[in-house]
Amino acid sequence: MLNEINWPKEYLPGTTDNFASNEVIVKDLTAADVWPYLTHATVWEKYYGNSSDAHYKEPGKDALYAHAPFFFKTFGFPIDAEVVEFEEPKNGLARISWHGWAEGDADHRLDVIHAWLLEELLGNRLRILTQESQIGKPAAAMAGTNTMIDGHQVWLYGLVKAAREKMAY
Repeated sequence: MLNEINWPKEYLPGTTDNFASNEVIVKDLTAADVWPYLTHATVWEKYYGNSSDAHYKEPGKDALYAHAPFFFKTFGFPIDAEVVEFEEPKNGLARISWHGWAEGDADHRLDVIHAWLLEELLGNRLRILTQESQIGKPAAAMAGTNTMIDGHQVWLYGLVKAAREKMAY
């Protein structure tokens, strides 16, 4: 039985303004191999062109951790974020998710939960699942397009490539 994302009630897929789900299953990578490329937000832009200007809001930090506040830009939005779930790789499973938001009035405010699940499978395979559930008028405007799905698939491919090539972080 495959694992699934843990959703806060208000972000349950099917009840929000937009939802995107992407996954890959790859061979010869572990959750521990991929984990640092998710938790070092400042490296995202090296393998995913839709992310920029990531920084940690607490001085001296160089990676995400439980409740970490951080900032990055993506899909044209400046995103303030806080890690809301953080489970380092253990027994072949890892999870990280963050609440991200773009400030604005009722027409421009965007709130999201972006979640990642790393799950080791039989046969030396790794499942990487990412899902994002969004609330707000900007989210509703993206619904029905492939903007998020296409962007997140590129992120997945870049993440796998970074881990395979052991990119510096």
